[in-house]
Amino acid sequence: MELFLEHYKSELTNTLIVSVILLIIRFLSKTLVRKIGRKNGVNEPRIRLIGRYVTVTLFILFTLIEAYILGAELKDLTVIFSSLFAVIGIALFAIWSILSNVTTGIIMFFSFPYKVGDKIKIHDKDYPIEAIIEDIRAFQLHLRLDNGNLVTYPNNLILQKAVTLVEKDAIEDYEETF
Repeated sequence: MELFLEHYKSELTNTLIVSVILLIIRFLSKTLVRKIGRKNGVNEPRIRLIGRYVTVTLFILFTLIEAYILGAELKDLTVIFSSLFAVIGIALFAIWSILSNVTTGIIMFFSFPYKVGDKIKIHDKDYPIEAIIEDIRAFQLHLRLDNGNLVTYPNNLILQKAVTLVEKDAIEDYEETF
């Protein structure tokens, strides 16, 4: 055991340093996401979802750095990651719609001007919608129409259409009528 520790002392030290730095970055990032989410009135499940995205991204970064620390050559890592991304890219091309909805969900977390409870009007040429935002999820918005029907609207479409705020926090008025 002592021989192992002596032989890999620098690698273990570097691993510990990188782990601590990435854990601090993860903590600060998740705290920042939480603050931004609460400031913008985002519901707690969406805040946790974005926090998971941050954790996964940092884990991938940690894996890459750790492989380099343990002696993998940079050219070998490039081949592995380019092959991995090629396979993932081909697989994700088939589900690009889902991926675009998730990406839009992340964008909406930071810059969507409407929140749960607001009544909005989506100016869609084929199917205009005026409804209350009931929930904002990773893939779609849940919109409640005036007649009580629930409409799920894809996140990627909400950024492509003109949207008007009809009434702020209209859900309170809606709940009082029923």
